[in-house]
Amino acid sequence: MKFRPHPTFGLKGVLGAGLIALSLGGYTGAAFAQSAATAAPAHGPISTERLARLTPLLQTYVDEGRIAGAVVIVQQDGHEVYSAAVGWRDKEAKAPMGKDAIFRIASQTKALTSVAVMMLMEEGRLLINDPVGKYLPEWSKTTVAVSDGKGGYEVVPAKRPITLRDLLTHTAGISYGTGAGEKAWREAGITGWYFADRTEPVSAVVARMAALPMAAQPGEQFVYGYNTDILGAIVEKVSGQTLEAFLNERLIRPLGLKDTAFYLPPEKTDRLSVVYSAKDGLAQRAPEPADGQGGGYVNQGHYLNGPRVAFSGGAGLLSTAADYSRFLEMLRRGGELDGHRYLSRKSVELMTGNHLGDIPYPAGKGFGLGFELRTDVALTGELGSDGEFGWGGAYHSTYWVDPEQGLTVVYLTQLLPAGNIDDHGKLRALIYQALP
Repeated sequence: MKFRPHPTFGLKGVLGAGLIALSLGGYTGAAFAQSAATAAPAHGPISTERLARLTPLLQTYVDEGRIAGAVVIVQQDGHEVYSAAVGWRDKEAKAPMGKDAIFRIASQTKALTSVAVMMLMEEGRLLINDPVGKYLPEWSKTTVAVSDGKGGYEVVPAKRPITLRDLLTHTAGISYGTGAGEKAWREAGITGWYFADRTEPVSAVVARMAALPMAAQPGEQFVYGYNTDILGAIVEKVSGQTLEAFLNERLIRPLGLKDTAFYLPPEKTDRLSVVYSAKDGLAQRAPEPADGQGGGYVNQGHYLNGPRVAFSGGAGLLSTAADYSRFLEMLRRGGELDGHRYLSRKSVELMTGNHLGDIPYPAGKGFGLGFELRTDVALTGELGSDGEFGWGGAYHSTYWVDPEQGLTVVYLTQLLPAGNIDDHGKLRALIYQALP
């Protein structure tokens, strides 16, 4: 089945301080019945009338000054059923948010890098149960920092080699430089997820990480950290390409992701959404990065004027809601879109199964190969479906795929830190209340 949007009607208007561009697609009642014979959706049609409740909700966050702006796209069975751009791309310049606004998606990059690893496995070039040291020799033997209870730590050998599967599931014991051995990571200049200001490739940083003490033993804890950046270095080693070149050739260009890149082309400067930071409940413009500033990710970032040599597989990409929705639709369809297969159905099934076993994780959720999973809706206390998979980014973006209901959802904004804001929970509630 070819990807095609439903017929849409548009509504544009200015509400409060910000501009809203809204479109609702799909059908309800008799109109849907008439189209069902040709569209043949696999799920009961979502109510566009009830989805419209999202618009005033999002506008309230803008009017209250809690976010500057955001873009949302909801698709069901590959058809756009709701999309909106609310507020401002640049509030101070009074530049309205557009649906084509470009956002720093940070950890949403992890999904593309994880798919890249699975592509290489499908070609027989690696196995996810392989030790990392098979591809990056400096990782053959690693150590772990164990607190001595007195503010210090001792270093012990890892009980077993770290595998690619450990990296995909964030169970390798590798943090973002935190843990008992934090001092060693700080002294090495390796902390935080931000790479855009670095003047060396990520692979060089990853090579130095191997000698530092990890935060936990492999396979014993969920520890969120540099795992997917290490996977990006493995993709480069195995493919012989930079991560940028591999993703462009195998995913970004074939999928038609027109605005997804590690660094912003100069001609797209006027579409980049400004970063804001929550302070006392209000979104305030983050500063421009200073020259030579290291690890300063709470600012506008180096995505336009930075060194452009570090391609972070864990948190480096820029994208749009439309681009990311298209990527998610490929995954929802089991690895295929528009007649082109990117992954096998069985690989997607493996990626979206819970790999944590007895490793502790929040109730009702699990983690697969690059995605968080919803395993028991009742335990989470949120509307949704068992079998959902998704994640989000440091700039307060989020996404998920719900195979049971045929949904893909992308919500992009730029708020770091986000503070105490409940927009993600309410977004979820208002989407699922629209289902029949």
